[in-house]
Amino acid sequence: MGRLLIVRPDKALEQALRGVPSLSQHDVDCCEGNVEAVRRIRGRPIDVLLTDPLTTVTEDLALAAELRETQPGIRIIVLAPAASHDDVVNALKAHVFACFTAPFDHSEVVAMARAALDAANWRDGIEVVSGLPYWITLRVSCHLLTAERLVRFMTEHASTLPKDNRDLLLTAFHEMLLNAMEHGAGFDPAKVIEVTAAQTARAIVYHFRDPGDGFDRADLAHAVASKNPEAVAKSAVHRAERGLRPGGFGLLIAREIVDELVFNERGNEVLLIKHLA
Repeated sequence: MGRLLIVRPDKALEQALRGVPSLSQHDVDCCEGNVEAVRRIRGRPIDVLLTDPLTTVTEDLALAAELRETQPGIRIIVLAPAASHDDVVNALKAHVFACFTAPFDHSEVVAMARAALDAANWRDGIEVVSGLPYWITLRVSCHLLTAERLVRFMTEHASTLPKDNRDLLLTAFHEMLLNAMEHGAGFDPAKVIEVTAAQTARAIVYHFRDPGDGFDRADLAHAVASKNPEAVAKSAVHRAERGLRPGGFGLLIAREIVDELVFNERGNEVLLIKHLA
């Protein structure tokens, strides 16, 4: 059984966390502020902490540093009123589990809390290589949980975009991230991919580089050169007959969302380019 501590949650979030059947096997508790949170954690082990949604990211990171002196393995999920680019980068560098800003989607927070509680032998798996406002590069371990966490951080990183555009763009990001992890690294947590998010005055660019040998162009040509869903479905059946997972859907989804999708010759690097209006 895991232990989850929530710092001064609103009633709706508390009810959402307590009302999820999959969390019933865990101990879910609340406290009234950071001082009490420190006292609680010094008194008994806590697996996951959700921070006070009214405190800043800077305050939450200071709290995380203090708590880790007592309990190094604690997973911190930051809830904050807002987050700047520097806040997101600092949260990544501080190895927090996830970051959410208001208005909170309670279902997403609950899902991330559940993932944090269920994470066995958790390690962060995200290293900041560059944290410039217009160029952020990360080295990411090839693990599904790490992918979900990274998408959450990148959602906050893209918070200045209109919500509909941001959600679509992050869908394309998510699909290509999973594609790189699965087909380029076989979801081997010991392997890493490099992810870059860059923004110019006219475009947002995502770059993925995986350690694999590149994709089979004959197998996935339909997804790169065509937008025909029937071709993708046909290829999925063909791959299933060969004992492989369906391929090409992520590329097809990304093609429908971004303006340009460009692979290198080897096929282990890809650029997603979305032009800004």
